[in-house]
Amino acid sequence: MNRRLNFITYSFWGLILNSTRQSSSASTGFVNGLNICILSGSTRLQGQPQPILSDRITTYIEDSIAKRTPQHNVSVIRARNNLPLLERPHFTYPKSQVPPNLESIQETLSKADAYVVISPEYNHSPCPGLMNLMNHFGSSVFSFKPSGIVSYSGGQWGGTRAAHSLRPFLSELGCLPVSAMVHIPKASLVIDEKGHLLEAVDEQEWDSYINRMLSQLEWWGEASKDQRAKVDPFTMSPPYRVSPSQRNAPIR
Repeated sequence: MNRRLNFITYSFWGLILNSTRQSSSASTGFVNGLNICILSGSTRLQGQPQPILSDRITTYIEDSIAKRTPQHNVSVIRARNNLPLLERPHFTYPKSQVPPNLESIQETLSKADAYVVISPEYNHSPCPGLMNLMNHFGSSVFSFKPSGIVSYSGGQWGGTRAAHSLRPFLSELGCLPVSAMVHIPKASLVIDEKGHLLEAVDEQEWDSYINRMLSQLEWWGEASKDQRAKVDPFTMSPPYRVSPSQRNAPIR
């Protein structure tokens, strides 16, 4: 009798455990996909060090997102192809006078549910092209959405100091960075000029490394997208329109 009871008990918990595993596996999918915008910050075309790595890194990240699910819509904005040095940000123009190129970028950024920000490291800092690109737009464009950080270098550090410098910058814009970051050291020994992993590299290990950041980005992207559809976040936290002093503490 006891043996039969034990068999029934083990069978019951086995079914529960198997059901939980199947449910967990099924819950990792994204039914509707996300609009994910990649911001590639490098503007360098010439000079040392060589090779210039930005295009291969951007292609690799774009392909990595596409591999996760074909339902994601991925757009890429390259700093080198779009904007001059900042003279006037988007939000200071009357709507009828916004330059077409600036308006096009703003529309892409606004439609995004999540961002992936890619930067090399210049003097322990993010590249100026990336900062110039993003500073053309106010925080209301980026707010209440997640971001993921990808840094790289030709040397051994993988741009980690630039990546950490981006965390407060992205937080101030309102696109809070997920905890997992991607750093690619000695990038020319990892990714070829077409954006593919080199044969000597362990593809499974790199997929696992990249996917940790992307899975966090998807989780927060899905959550924030659903919540924005229910509640307009700017009703309780409106962007300032005139001066940064609008958010000052009320001390007279």
